[in-house]
Amino acid sequence: MGLWVLQNTERPDTESCQALLDRILSSPQLRRSARMRELLAYVGRRTFKDGCEQLHEQEIGTNVFGRSAGYDTSVDNIVRVNATELRKRIEAYFETEGINEPLVMEIPRGSYIPAFRYRPVESVPAADFAAPAPAQEAEAAVVPNAQPQLLPLPASAPHLRRWPWIAGTIVAAVATLVLAALCLRLSLDNRAMHKRLFPWEYQPAVSAFWTEFLGANATTDVVLSDTAFAIFQAISKRSYSLQDFLNRSYVNELQKQSLDPQARATLQMLAGRTLVSGGEFTVAEHLDEMDPLNTQVHMYFAGRYNPAFLKRNNVVLIGTRLSNPWMQIFESRLVFPVESNPEVVDPEGADSPRQIVMDRAPAAGEQATYSPSEGVGYCSVSYLPNSEHTGSVLLIEGTNSEAAEGCGDFLLSEPGMESLLKKLNGGARFPYFQALLRTSQLNDTPIAATLVAVRNSPNVN
Repeated sequence: MGLWVLQNTERPDTESCQALLDRILSSPQLRRSARMRELLAYVGRRTFKDGCEQLHEQEIGTNVFGRSAGYDTSVDNIVRVNATELRKRIEAYFETEGINEPLVMEIPRGSYIPAFRYRPVESVPAADFAAPAPAQEAEAAVVPNAQPQLLPLPASAPHLRRWPWIAGTIVAAVATLVLAALCLRLSLDNRAMHKRLFPWEYQPAVSAFWTEFLGANATTDVVLSDTAFAIFQAISKRSYSLQDFLNRSYVNELQKQSLDPQARATLQMLAGRTLVSGGEFTVAEHLDEMDPLNTQVHMYFAGRYNPAFLKRNNVVLIGTRLSNPWMQIFESRLVFPVESNPEVVDPEGADSPRQIVMDRAPAAGEQATYSPSEGVGYCSVSYLPNSEHTGSVLLIEGTNSEAAEGCGDFLLSEPGMESLLKKLNGGARFPYFQALLRTSQLNDTPIAATLVAVRNSPNVN
């Protein structure tokens, strides 16, 4: 006879649908993906609160992913890509912790409006359990000394009718349990493997920040500074713009300067080299390790970076405005810029630190200038949107190599990022911000970094 399906044709009420949506938003499938949560929360809000019956891709791209109004969806498919991934995560929810949900939610392909329906319920028809008709009693003749004969049981015997169904049910149940055990084992193995590959995703505060740079479909460029260019400017006692750096016009000016032969030879040697400080390289190396599949993080030297990438990708700039001229683009927006110490006359001297940090708007208890000393450095961290609001920019500026390294360690530390998040707003997401860190290191000990000052980023629009 088999199984048949009970289908509830009633329309689910709004409260039940909203409660299910909230459970999906807080599920492990979406907990570590801020973009996925924002997308689902937005389409849910437009459906329930605004009564919207149709959502367009361009509206979602503008309101969820920060695209400009009227952008070309045929060129930028960020909404379609994220919607596809969201559908997979919703399906995963109902296959795991949501397997017993009476309601099922999906976002049908070709639409962005969530659809809700009751889950079908399997049942067994009552006819399968009905008592069979009474059997005719077989008559047996009594024959003296005859050997007893085994008479066949009637075909309608109740226990024989039910036996194939019972046996099939038992086999199906055992197979289901074995399959479930295998799936659980694979799930646990996959989770353990994922945790080994992406440990930062299992640290709430670190994940809340770096998901913006390493979340679904994100592309992040890490641009390393050129220490040789900074030394070139210090020796020549001249500053050059980003344009001068990119077209290398500063090299041609060597012929116009009155320099002694040794200085000219040194400058020519520096112009042909690309140098990266050890601390800054360590920061870049740690960032690269966060993307073990090598699909999202791309490394560039400052002199080889493409300006077009800055308008569409996330970017991490490491260095100072002298060693990484790309930082000059954001200089006017910085609260804690790293600048050359005006007290340093001889670039090869060691009387005063070459780099200091300025506080352009000191709050109560803060200084206008922060100068490093022996064993103590400072680092400025600026988290800003790019000019097109199509990605985020992170600037890491240290007064020396060790300060930059300590700053990088802080940004990957759960206690450090948790304390920074509490200083900003105590919520679950990081707003755009700027922070000043103090770093210190004793002999043969790790570099320690502590917060000195924090600001929500001004002029982010």
